[in-house]
Amino acid sequence: MLDILRKIVQEVDSASTLLSALDVIVENVQDALNTEVCSIYLLDERSNRYVLMATRGLNPDAVGVVSLGLSEGLVGLVGQREELINLEEAAAHPKYRYLPETGEERYNSFLGVPIMHRRKVLGVLVVQQQDKRRFGESEEAFLVTLSAQISGVVAHARALGQLDNLHAPKNVNSPRIFQGVAGASGIAMGRAVVIYPPADIDSVPDRAVEDIDSELTQLNQALNAVRAEMQMLGNKMTESLMPEERALFDVYLRMLDDNALGGEIVEKIHAGNWAQGALRGVIDEHMQSFAAMDDPYLRERMADVRDLGRRILAHLQRQTSTTSRDFAEHSILIGEEISTATLVEIPIESIAAIVTTTGAANSHMAIVARALGIPTVVGVAELPVTSLDDAEMIVDAYQSRVYVHPSRELRKRYKEIIREERQLVAGLDAYRDLPAETPDGHKVVLYVNTGLMADVARARDRGAEGVGLYRSEIPFMLRDRFPSEEEQRTIYRQQLAAFEPRPVTMRTLDIGGDKDLPYFPINEVNPALGWRGIRITLDHPEIFLVQMRAMLKASIGLNNLQIMLPMVSSVFEIEEAQHLVHRALTEVQEEEKVEIPMPKLGIMIEVPAALLQIRDLASLVDFVSVGSNDLTQYLLAVDRNNSRVADLYTPYHPAVLRALQYIVNECHAIGKTVGICGEMAGDPGTAILLMAMGFDSLSMSASNLLKIRKVVRTVPLATGKRLLTQALGVDNAAVIRSMMELELNNLGLWDIVRPTQRPVGGKLPS
Repeated sequence: MLDILRKIVQEVDSASTLLSALDVIVENVQDALNTEVCSIYLLDERSNRYVLMATRGLNPDAVGVVSLGLSEGLVGLVGQREELINLEEAAAHPKYRYLPETGEERYNSFLGVPIMHRRKVLGVLVVQQQDKRRFGESEEAFLVTLSAQISGVVAHARALGQLDNLHAPKNVNSPRIFQGVAGASGIAMGRAVVIYPPADIDSVPDRAVEDIDSELTQLNQALNAVRAEMQMLGNKMTESLMPEERALFDVYLRMLDDNALGGEIVEKIHAGNWAQGALRGVIDEHMQSFAAMDDPYLRERMADVRDLGRRILAHLQRQTSTTSRDFAEHSILIGEEISTATLVEIPIESIAAIVTTTGAANSHMAIVARALGIPTVVGVAELPVTSLDDAEMIVDAYQSRVYVHPSRELRKRYKEIIREERQLVAGLDAYRDLPAETPDGHKVVLYVNTGLMADVARARDRGAEGVGLYRSEIPFMLRDRFPSEEEQRTIYRQQLAAFEPRPVTMRTLDIGGDKDLPYFPINEVNPALGWRGIRITLDHPEIFLVQMRAMLKASIGLNNLQIMLPMVSSVFEIEEAQHLVHRALTEVQEEEKVEIPMPKLGIMIEVPAALLQIRDLASLVDFVSVGSNDLTQYLLAVDRNNSRVADLYTPYHPAVLRALQYIVNECHAIGKTVGICGEMAGDPGTAILLMAMGFDSLSMSASNLLKIRKVVRTVPLATGKRLLTQALGVDNAAVIRSMMELELNNLGLWDIVRPTQRPVGGKLPS
């Protein structure tokens, strides 16, 4: 059965259209199960009906004509129950619906399996037989497995609009709506710019060719470069390989010939695709051909073709790197994954929004996007990235929606929403110079999270009282090597001087997890639980000491430096780090011939071990700061970069709220201050709860400072404590969130939470 499944999936992947893929499935399933009928019904969302889209055994004229309602017939029942149904006498079932157009009256046995993707029913796969008998368990298992395998193909077809109104002609530029997860709030309109990783041939988009001669020249240069590489490798292996093995390099050279891959790529360029898109198209076609072959040896040649494709692509991309691209105003960056380093390389003023098919709301890239005020939606798994270059788009990060080819009416509505949002932001300017103090006199310290110099000006304009988290890893990400001590000192000095005399808390190098350096890759099976944060820098004291020396030198004469250690999980780590900080301090004082006061040293509480040992750890340092993003991740065992479990990640979870209150109580009991620098601090609902818990400071993105200052000045501490008491007594995160949103609405603060849910012209966007 495994061989049959593999063969079906390979043939489906090789199919040129959805309909041909469906035909492949029904034909192969009919043969594999030796049954009289196999049919596929797909859900047409516009008509809410299951349409017969492929069959072997029923009347072929019924395809595209016959349909069933959501609750109609056995097909509708399979969809409603979201599970298989196996009947030996289908006509006797009360839900049976006879469709004379199909000619199915003589078939008694029925086995239907739902085709599901991300909890949604996309269709139903059915087999039928004349004999009155139940299909066996192995047949059930086969269909369930196949359904799971092909669900991605059907989902992708839906994303491309191929499942919209299955009875009507398709328009590739028809309006489409995609749902994801909000990474950074806001709304933007613009045109898509595909960002794809280097030498990742699957991610290269199609793009209309502007200058055929230029594309042909680039291709010719890339082919010549790869030919030279192959010849060099072949010569290098002369002594190491047998003649028949060395002959493989000759095969590679022939594959690059004008009569092989090279010629096919040229044809696609002349047909209108740019060189990189033409290359991807040719490699895809060859991969599909090899995948459909039965000979294992020939199938293995897939790897050779892909390797050649990557080599050619790498040379093409060197000629058109990201940094040399022109980004028009209002560019919406889209891609499978966009790294923080890539993001900050692009002119920030050109970026209107960011959309990715992977990732989650609290990935490092999303956090940086929030800091820069760029609307971001992540985890849009069905977005057909490669076909959307230069497509008109609307990104509504409040509702986690992405609109592709929006209608004129929708554009008009969102222009009005954007206008109102600008008025709201302008209204928040009135809070810039007002103290963050509640109506009943409770003062809240509001800090800012920084990492780029672009954060500094906005933070100062919006009244930040200092820096609660400086992400020192960002300058490391922007280079192709570790920055020198002097380079680091210059960067840190700018941050410290910009906020002097207010405190600047610099987190030591926090890489690993979802924050890799291009020149220091960390490949792990489970990076979230791996080598990251303080673990790396203690293993590499030479890196840690350089950073400490740079921070200390930068603080000379300013004396507003605070140092914070990330991912601490034991007393040993604090003691080891303290030893290195003292060593660096002694070295700098001797070198600079000045007396430098020992900066305050703090730790981040991000893992359960630190939470449960909070008094022991806090007693060794000057202050404590909670990293709520990672603490939430580890408490809930939810990878915050995994879009599949993104809906399980919530700061409103009772365990998270109770843990935070415990941390505050324990730190205050031994006289230590405790702040919070996770994204919870910048959310109006959770900020109220954090204020009521007694956190000494809230640190957030510059884009949220005015919003939270307005919340603080609107909500009395007594109200916050009442809401906190209620929240700590509730066992459901959704109920807590709803309770807080209702309270914000009653206080007249709904517009700063979800602006797009305000009526525009009596209607909401849909």
